[in-house]
Amino acid sequence: MTNFASDNVTGVSPEIMDALVSANNDHATMSYGADRWTDSLSSKVAEIFETDVTVFPVISGTAANVLPISSLTPAYGSIYCHKEAHINVDECGASEFYTGGAKLVPLAGDHGKFSVTALENAIFGRGVPRHAQPALVSLTQTTEAGTLYQPEEIAAITEVARKNDLKVHMDGARFANAVVGTGCSAADLTWRSGVDVLSFGATKNGAMGAELVVFFGTPNVKELENRRVRGGHFISKMRFLSAQLAAYLDNDLWRRNAQQANDMAQRMTNFLSNIPKIEFIHPVEANILFMTMPKGMVVALKEAGFEFYEMLPGEERSLVRLVMSFNSKQSDVDRFAEIAKQYRA
Repeated sequence: MTNFASDNVTGVSPEIMDALVSANNDHATMSYGADRWTDSLSSKVAEIFETDVTVFPVISGTAANVLPISSLTPAYGSIYCHKEAHINVDECGASEFYTGGAKLVPLAGDHGKFSVTALENAIFGRGVPRHAQPALVSLTQTTEAGTLYQPEEIAAITEVARKNDLKVHMDGARFANAVVGTGCSAADLTWRSGVDVLSFGATKNGAMGAELVVFFGTPNVKELENRRVRGGHFISKMRFLSAQLAAYLDNDLWRRNAQQANDMAQRMTNFLSNIPKIEFIHPVEANILFMTMPKGMVVALKEAGFEFYEMLPGEERSLVRLVMSFNSKQSDVDRFAEIAKQYRA
């Protein structure tokens, strides 16, 4: 079976598995992050982002989103995000729960991105006690549609945020794919464009299970420190998270893994774009493809041993999603494309 359903179904990068084995070979100096692996993270991340940072390893993408969001948003605050954002659709109200009741304000926008105008039109209520108070903007990069915000788009949104005294969070579960896809630096896609805090994903790009909250500059992070403990994300054997993240950041592994995934997505796109029965829904800018194809083609591909996400099954045509991973193989991409090409209704 070849599985293109998600980049969560893959195994672990050998370099990261080796780091976990190494971390398991001896005792840590102390528990709860007082270890050499965790100590090394700040300097590694600061080098990548070219600025001072404060970092917090956590075990899940939801934690990496909602802990910083809740530390920056009061219970009576408004959080502005795209209507398809993970925090709005796929995290079971975790942002509302962790903030104690803050209001998510979903914004429409093509291809997974909302515009400056959409944000400006949604912000209201400042200083009026009966309204939720504007507090935070959350961007997703790579978006849920597999598209990318360019630095100038991020900067335009963060300028509106600053004018309205809002903090800016970025859900970067696939941030590495965005860096590779845009060809921009990590700094240009974040703090240089006005982002305050990033959820820097690793699990989808080769880690066993580790994410990193990155605050830029030298903010007051006491709120997050307390919320991490209270929320059950202060891990006693944190070295096993930090060892994954340290290996992920060493020798540009995070970029190399993302490059492979993005390259395979572009290869698949190039092949499938030439098949008349396939129609792409969004531009392919990172490692995710959305398209419609005949139901019979879906059946033929699955019978050939391919797994992928059939988002909207139809009697005649289905909307499907393919996600390429750090270990997606060129031979599997080519075989998928060949079966699709040979399909005859």
